[in-house]
Amino acid sequence: MIAGQKVIVVLPAYNAEKTLRQTFDEIPHDVVDEIILTDDASHDDTVTVARELGIRTLRHERNRGYGGNQKTCYMAALAAGADIVVMLHPDYQYSPRLVTAMAAMIASGHYDVVLGSRILGNGARSGGMPLYKYIFNRLLTLIQNILIGQKLSEYHTGYRAWHRRVLQRLPLLNCSDDFVFDNQMLTQTHFFGFRIGEVSCPTKYFAEASSINFRRSVVYGLGVLVTSMAYRLHRMGLRRSALFAEGEDSRLPKLAAERPAA
Repeated sequence: MIAGQKVIVVLPAYNAEKTLRQTFDEIPHDVVDEIILTDDASHDDTVTVARELGIRTLRHERNRGYGGNQKTCYMAALAAGADIVVMLHPDYQYSPRLVTAMAAMIASGHYDVVLGSRILGNGARSGGMPLYKYIFNRLLTLIQNILIGQKLSEYHTGYRAWHRRVLQRLPLLNCSDDFVFDNQMLTQTHFFGFRIGEVSCPTKYFAEASSINFRRSVVYGLGVLVTSMAYRLHRMGLRRSALFAEGEDSRLPKLAAERPAA
């Protein structure tokens, strides 16, 4: 807990058996009130390891995709009474030790969302980010900053902290269940006027770390461009987009609860 605010870390997991324990060990347990893992129908022993570690675990019977996994994570965190939710990949690509800093930035009242940026501090390439991913990251970020009027160092990090009110407000059920979910969610965050902060985060690329291949990266990149154009057209009143809808039926509390892992 920080400044009287309950902190929950959510772990969207898929085949994270080999890295989950190391990720868990470095989470600052003196600050984090609860950890929730959602297993997206993994083929390995992710659920077994999570149970051994005492992590509250939910399991999808079928794979729902990266975005679908996060929707379950956030819904569960809200139901558990989280004030601050930190989404951390259990593949040990991002440093769990930054949970305290990211949660504290939100607890300070200055920010509603905090991103762990791989670009600030030049950590991306030194951490092993492939050159083509780095180039795509910088190019897409430049385009998005222009189209949506932000000044972020990157839009593509998977390390994010959210205040409860953000998760309750965003129409996340209208977002994709695939990898572009992250980008759509962040674009929604800007659209609805929430304050976004960033902290420099070292990154590790290695065999066990989750990473999409070149083909999926291209699909993701096209999705990012479509999302940015949807934002611009919606802002200009030329074409309405469900990504920026205000309806209650598009918000997370409407998502059905997932059963606990057996």
